[in-house]
Amino acid sequence: MIRIGVVGYGYWGPNLARNFHRNTNFDLKKVVDIDPKRLELAQANLSGMPVSTDIRDLLCSDEIDAIAIATPIETHFDLAMDALRHDKHVLVEKPMSHSVRTCELLIAEAQRRNLTLMVDHTFVYTEAVRWMSDYFRSDQFGDLFYVDSVRTNLGLFQRDADVIWDLAPHDIAVLQTLAASPVAGVSATGACHAGSRQPDIAYLSLDLADGVMAHFHVNWLSPVKVRRMTVAGSKRMMVFDDMEMSEKLKIYDTGVSIAHGDEQGEYRMKVDYRVGDMMSPALPQKEALQTMVEHFGQCIQKNEIPQTGAEAGLAVVRVLEAAHCSMKLGGERIKL
Repeated sequence: MIRIGVVGYGYWGPNLARNFHRNTNFDLKKVVDIDPKRLELAQANLSGMPVSTDIRDLLCSDEIDAIAIATPIETHFDLAMDALRHDKHVLVEKPMSHSVRTCELLIAEAQRRNLTLMVDHTFVYTEAVRWMSDYFRSDQFGDLFYVDSVRTNLGLFQRDADVIWDLAPHDIAVLQTLAASPVAGVSATGACHAGSRQPDIAYLSLDLADGVMAHFHVNWLSPVKVRRMTVAGSKRMMVFDDMEMSEKLKIYDTGVSIAHGDEQGEYRMKVDYRVGDMMSPALPQKEALQTMVEHFGQCIQKNEIPQTGAEAGLAVVRVLEAAHCSMKLGGERIKL
């Protein structure tokens, strides 16, 4: 069994700890948090789990093989680097770190020590995205045209991250999973409406190396929570709505084809609209974090590269950093 400790028992930490505690490949040894009240909750939820306010209890322990980090973004680099330097495998909450440079330093350290460094891009491990990824590579979907995503809710406002760094990593990670080409350019605009210095609404436009476009709307000031992504291809179109209870993924046999011709010297254009059936695949009722935890364990045991490994995490942060720069420049396109 892989002996693991969880650092951070705030918003996301309880979900990680619960899944590590239930997984038979892991032995959750301890939960660390600076807030004693959160540790009391951890003990109540995890049957008297040992807790501590000092991360050195994990770093310096020979009984810990891996550390999962679920703390604010500004702490990711220092905590992950300390864990790697103490020869611990690391799972870090998204995004991987606060800059491209710090991500590169983490990657170099993990490679030097032959340790697994993985980022918890949870949506990549949802059954809907896994199904989309397989279908996307089949002949039935066709060529990718565009990706359009809306991710909105009321809050959660954060001190060390704006709405792009909080919500957009999910969509960027899914895009990376589906698309064959890397992001070539990024432009972003945003605004602060709630009195915070951090932008609370933003629009990102990404263009990929093969000409595919992606557009993301992220928003902390929405009266409703929306998690919807549209992926359009030349043969089929897909809509992933994570707020749906049953039909989270819908496949549409829908498309448009335009033929041009010349009739008696006069320009003609013929538009054919194809509106066929809608199909919603039966997806396994499995929590994405459960799949992610299983994958993390397998990568450690078999020394495999994770699907959302360090390089994938770096690619997400590279887009986030470019979007942040573009927003400061009024939406100017930043080339990657």
